[in-house]
Amino acid sequence: MIICHAFKDKRVAVFGLGKSGLSAAHSLLAGGAKVHAWDDNEQARAAAEQGSIPLEDLYKADWTDYAALILAPGVPLTHPKPHPVVNKAKKHEVEILGDVELFARTLDEIKHGAWPKVIAVTGTNGKSTTTALIAHILNCCGLDAQACGNIGNAILDLPMPTAHTAYVIEMSSYQIDLTKTLKPDVAVFLNLTPDHLDRHGDMAGYIGAKTRIFDQQGDGDFAVICVDDAYTQEICTQISARNRQEIIPAAVGKALGRGIYVIDGVLYDGIARPTTEISDLRDALALPGSHNWQNAAAAFAATRIIITDSKGLGQAILSFPGLAHRLEDVGRIGNVRFINDSKATNAEAALYALSAFDNIYWIVGGQSKRNGITSLRGQLAPVVKAYLIGESAEAFSRTLNGEVAHEMSGELKDAVAAATRDALASGTQNPVVLLSPACASFDQFSDFEDRGNAFRATVATLKANQGTQSTSQGESAA
Repeated sequence: MIICHAFKDKRVAVFGLGKSGLSAAHSLLAGGAKVHAWDDNEQARAAAEQGSIPLEDLYKADWTDYAALILAPGVPLTHPKPHPVVNKAKKHEVEILGDVELFARTLDEIKHGAWPKVIAVTGTNGKSTTTALIAHILNCCGLDAQACGNIGNAILDLPMPTAHTAYVIEMSSYQIDLTKTLKPDVAVFLNLTPDHLDRHGDMAGYIGAKTRIFDQQGDGDFAVICVDDAYTQEICTQISARNRQEIIPAAVGKALGRGIYVIDGVLYDGIARPTTEISDLRDALALPGSHNWQNAAAAFAATRIIITDSKGLGQAILSFPGLAHRLEDVGRIGNVRFINDSKATNAEAALYALSAFDNIYWIVGGQSKRNGITSLRGQLAPVVKAYLIGESAEAFSRTLNGEVAHEMSGELKDAVAAATRDALASGTQNPVVLLSPACASFDQFSDFEDRGNAFRATVATLKANQGTQSTSQGESAA
């Protein structure tokens, strides 16, 4: 555990007792803070109490002497309106922080000791894959790299650092909003498309939250910025104009005079002189598609700052095993391939998956984001047929009319069965049944992982049934 001593002997409120909230409470208690925790969910409170975390109803508490409110990132801070507990904290001028900020303050306490490397990763899409890829590369090259934040373990549950530790932190805009003093050695910004606007008010608010990842950087720090969309190009220009940290641009499909880039699947180091070919990303089986090439370019740019062996970095990229629920290959039935991309919770993320395959039988739908899948119209040529699930099904049907053949499946298991039936009967070469929902999962599942696990289990059942049928047919023929 990383123990936070920043609030020793002070009263601290913790609201939201999910993974990060429980971790923050334990870290603060170990550091001598007087913790008062609460969650609206009775089961979450019971779990906290079992873990010896003191509870207090923060709606009724006296806030006059709280030193801080540690807020779970899922709790509204400003939009669509501040949570009542947030309002109480603001009324009493109590600072509002997240678990990553506690981590940052703990690092500041030990900066003269075993100072680790810190890499922070943000963007709209690709954060989890890039975070995991960076950690994989660094581990392959001999460091003790820990992927954390919005992926894997809660950051305060990780071991205290040594001189060989690297923390690779996936940071959502919600987490950045609650982080004030983190000074990453490398900050990575992947891409930006409209998302979470309900939590940030508008696009300007979303951009403002995301770009704060660079605010504490200074001389000797690095900002890796992918410049493949208009938003990140403008951000790169603005951050460069500040002249605080060194900027490393990265791109896919275009050569950069100075930067890291990918052309026709080949990764190049354009900062080295002469420009050096690093690896052919088409050989990285867990990184299909141009969006994953962007992730690989950013990961290489971030790790070349720490590790000088470019050849070793390139080999590590090719050995990356991939992540669950991100273009995860979950098996085949006959010549039909099944891909679990449950993490694609918006249209832009789904487009990456749709661009990576041909002959797609697409399972799509759930709890829709703003504008649904309207941005995908005109870009669905690889889709043979779509199977609509969840509360967005009717709206998506209207969007797809005249674009793509589709049917209303409702439930995921029914969509998988129908897509498998049609793919097997199609006679096309290498058809793909793709779960890439372009939606949040909360209408039918607890989260995207629950949805992806359900897809995987359904495919496994179909595969087992197919094998049983084949065996029965063989016995009958005998």
